[in-house]
Amino acid sequence: MLAATGRIDFRTFLFSNVGHDSEHPGTLDYIERYAAPYAARHGIELVELHRRPTRGRSAGQVETLYSRLMRDGSRSLPIPVRMDNGAPGTRSCTVDFKIKNIGRWLTANGASDTNKATVGIGISLDEIHRVNARRAMPYEVPVYPLLDHDPPLRRQDCEGIIRSAGLPVPPKSSCWFCPFHTPQRWAEMRRDEPDLFAKACHLEDTLNARRDELGKDHVYLTRFARPLADAIPVAGAMLPIFDVASDDDALCDNGACFT
Repeated sequence: MLAATGRIDFRTFLFSNVGHDSEHPGTLDYIERYAAPYAARHGIELVELHRRPTRGRSAGQVETLYSRLMRDGSRSLPIPVRMDNGAPGTRSCTVDFKIKNIGRWLTANGASDTNKATVGIGISLDEIHRVNARRAMPYEVPVYPLLDHDPPLRRQDCEGIIRSAGLPVPPKSSCWFCPFHTPQRWAEMRRDEPDLFAKACHLEDTLNARRDELGKDHVYLTRFARPLADAIPVAGAMLPIFDVASDDDALCDNGACFT
């Protein structure tokens, strides 16, 4: 909306889709029904990217994050699964499916060490702590149009701008199985999207069946060190204290996801 009304000078927007089986269905539906038509009406280029490996048997084919996790015999744990102590493990999902994917598009379209692309990062004033953790790639100059706006914009300001354009506010973007979900979000999924919640439970069970074969400790999609189905009640049955975000949740701070 800011670009459509000339309040920021960006005409190309990139959406790095981690997979139609991986992105939350609400995000994909919003892009198809609202974001893409709005962009087309206002002469804005909205480019959807997909990860396509350049080596191996799957070279050139679309790879999704969920398919990587569920591939037979896979030992890969690219998402920040929680360990027994509740802390997230290492992850490569944002790098592989967001940062590198966007970087390939930028360099294919002329960005380089000597011809850096200006890349706008949608970090708002109420999440300004995420700026310090973002490292610039050699081919880019990151800028923060929501922070540079006069006055700087908070998330609620952005929601107001979206509504003023006659559009519904989009759901928060993330993979539906992301271990950084808050307990409340998991509980709402269990209540409102039971099939998706069951699919997340199956994913967790699959990962731990492989861990059993390897003689390794179990991992979890929540910080409670218990299977998802046991750790999360239906929304409405939880005490507010269980939804307090830990410092771990700030780790997804690059700006490539959760925006």
